[in-house]
Amino acid sequence: MNSFTLFKHSLFQFTDLHQAKKMSFWKVILYVIFLSIILALPITKQIFSIMQDIKNDGQKIAAKLPDFKIIDGKLDTATNVEGFIYQTNSIIFTFDPEGKRSLSDVTTDLVGNAVGLGFLQDEFVVALPNSGAADSLLGANQFEIPYSKGSLDGLNSKDLKESLDEASVPFWIKLVIFVFTLYPTFINLIINLLMITIGANLYSKIRLYNLRFLDCLKISTYCATLPVIFSSILHFINRSFDDSFLIVFVSLLIFFIAIRKEERKEPPLA
Repeated sequence: MNSFTLFKHSLFQFTDLHQAKKMSFWKVILYVIFLSIILALPITKQIFSIMQDIKNDGQKIAAKLPDFKIIDGKLDTATNVEGFIYQTNSIIFTFDPEGKRSLSDVTTDLVGNAVGLGFLQDEFVVALPNSGAADSLLGANQFEIPYSKGSLDGLNSKDLKESLDEASVPFWIKLVIFVFTLYPTFINLIINLLMITIGANLYSKIRLYNLRFLDCLKISTYCATLPVIFSSILHFINRSFDDSFLIVFVSLLIFFIAIRKEERKEPPLA
């Protein structure tokens, strides 16, 4: 018996899944990683879609940019250029060469999950949505890059437009994003499998099946295959779907079916 055979049984023949107790533990871990990859796919696709939306919205904004250049620590434009605010699905952009707005104004403009970007009179600013993720990962959700530091010297509207038109996400960045998505998915699946195993082990004790905790863990892992696949499909349809209950509940039902062929102990005599 191997993982591929058990995978097929997990889709069509639940009663043979009790043989998973004979699998090596390291093979079971590899199978958990395989299930985690299935669960991570819709989340990764969502992140890539957001990145593509930001790129497309950036190109729309670039098309509306007037001619400008950052030189000697200043935002240089024609004398008749006026500031503007332009909103897309993912970006709220501010262009203010007249000094009428500040970082706090850009932050106040934020709606939903949109990112605030702004070329102000003296600095370039970034304002991220107010969520715990930005604070925990980056230490803040607002960033200022003063032109006086010289890091943006020479930047102009023409080069910016060309860069956005040619921009693409390298494969290695996509791979890094996938790995970072896979890690929390793997941990969450481990927690769900432990919950399933606790329930499965309790059921096997009540029903007098001769199964150890580790046996229940191995069988439960393969019983979770179909719920994981269904959860992944539902995530493609509904991004906010919470899959934990579905995985735990359905996996337990499949476990109850899977161990029917297991030997049972003789009940104690009264």
